[in-house]
This record gives sequence, structure tokens and C-alpha cells, in this order.
Amino acid sequence: MRAVGLHEFGGPEVLRVIELPEPHAGPGEVRVRVHAAAVNPSDTLLRSGVHASALAGVPGPYVPGMDVAGVVDEIGPGAVTDLSVGDRVMAMLLPVTPTPDGTLENSGGGYVEYVVRPARWVVRAPAGVSHEAAATLPMNGLTALLALDQLALAPGSTLAVIGAAGTLGGYLVQMASNAGLTVVADAAPADEALVRESGAAIVVARGPDVVNGIRAHFPDGVDAIADVALFGTALFDAVRDGGILVRIRQADEPGGYEAASTRGIRVLTPFVPEYAGRTDKLDEIRRLAEAGVLVPRVAKILPAVEAPDAHRRFAAGGVRGRLVLTF
Repeated sequence: MRAVGLHEFGGPEVLRVIELPEPHAGPGEVRVRVHAAAVNPSDTLLRSGVHASALAGVPGPYVPGMDVAGVVDEIGPGAVTDLSVGDRVMAMLLPVTPTPDGTLENSGGGYVEYVVRPARWVVRAPAGVSHEAAATLPMNGLTALLALDQLALAPGSTLAVIGAAGTLGGYLVQMASNAGLTVVADAAPADEALVRESGAAIVVARGPDVVNGIRAHFPDGVDAIADVALFGTALFDAVRDGGILVRIRQADEPGGYEAASTRGIRVLTPFVPEYAGRTDKLDEIRRLAEAGVLVPRVAKILPAVEAPDAHRRFAAGGVRGRLVLTF
């Protein structure tokens, strides 16, 4: 089967069309004919070699991609699922997974024509949503859902989302607003309408003065902040005593996050693999999309052979929505 992968780490140019053995569904598994795979920050980290030391000794080629959408075309014996061959589906993948002995295994990602996963990893795609749009939902949707589940904020609580114009930030704003939270979001002028449409009650200027912007509306600080933009520990100043800071994308500030304990602020770091294989959670994402709560955002659709260009576009910044590869 065709895939897009890499044999060595580096820039976008290391991504190449490669041939891999075609997989088939074994016991308890489902095979999906992939029609679309979203491009995420995690894909660029794998490609660039951020995790190279951890992958030493793990044979390649490495195939990025954590989100796919397509059609079920094989169901293995004994698979516990309500899916049938021909159903439109979506799934989150983990291209690299830990093994019981603590090492890593090259499981393969979504830049492929076919993926095989345990049946519980695959759910129906939202009705009326294209393959390309559905491919933007699993990983980002599950990350946002995990963050909100861990926060467990009561309706009416205040949540600030930093990086609200991005895909993950936008899904957080949509889901938090739907849950009855008062959402404060940052945005550049060009993105303000988009962020308000997502459900933000208050929009503050994106940039270095975001803390003062939040404090202008909430002098004692908000109940919680979700940092999707690597803003870092300066955000503690916008959180009330005893509040919560969520590090959705981890910034490296050794020791810096420990300072929060002096004001009773908790720091949460959602790790989306915790929801890998959670059929109930991924199906909740489907229901939210069907209800119009989650609105998928596709920035551009490219054929899989143009994956290097997709990674270049992503690195250039300013992409609103997800770039999606088609197979």
C-alpha cells in the first residue's frame, strides 16, 4: 500500500511516498480504507526528530498522522463493534506506542491507504461531515475533551483559552461554551469574529499583554486557563488563587511551574493517549459534531504526495483549521 513516511529525521523534504505491506484485520480488529488524514503539530515533531533519542533502536520507516477518516473495509473475527463494512468512520492513532517492557514500538500513523486498529479505536464519522472534515476531529477533539474532563469546572466558571484561534483552541472554546462555562479567549483582530463565533463571551488581544487583558475583566483572575499557545508561566498571574492552569502544549520551563503551589494553583497536563481506544469518548466527539457544537475546520486539502508542502505551510504559521491529506 502507499504511505507517506520517513527513513531519517529532518525537514519536510524527508517525507516521501513509500510502499508498505498491506495490513489486514486480525482478531478483534477493524481495517479502515483511509480517505483523509489531518496534519497536526505532533506529526511535525515526529518528522523533525524531536523524539529521535527515544526512538533509537526502533526500526523505521516512521509514518506520521494521528487522525484519519475513511471507510471500514474489513472486520476481523471476534471484533466487538456495531460497525459494518462500508460505514464511514474516524479514528485517532498513536504512531509510536509504549510496550509492556517500557520500550517503544513503531505502530504506524495515518498517512497511509489502510490502517488496522482494535475495533474500540474506531467510531462512526459524524453524519453529513466529509472525510476531510471528520479527519480534523479525533485527536484535537479528544484532547479538548480530556482537558475539560480533568478541569471538571462547574457551569458558570470562567475559563480562559490562550491560542483560541487555532484548531485545538477553537474546539476547546466551542466545547467549554457548550458546557456552560464563561469563556475568555485571545485573538488577533483578524481572528476576533471567528473566536466569538466559536462561543467566547469575552475576547482579549492576543500577545504579550494578554494577562492584563484578562485581569481587566476579572481582577482576581479566572478560575482556569488552558494554554494551547506555549505562553508559559506568565499566565499564572491571570489565574485566581486556588485556580487551575492547563498545559495543553508543554512549554519547557524547568521548575517554573512549581511556583504556582504558593498560591494553591494546580497545574494539569492532559496527555491524549489516555483517551486512546476510548470508544465512548470518541463517540462523544461524533455526537458533538452532529449537534453542531464542534464545527470542523479544514484549512486546505492536499493529495498525500504533497505532504512535504503541507508541513511547510504548517511551519509557516497562520493556518486556521487543519491541513488535510487525501489518499
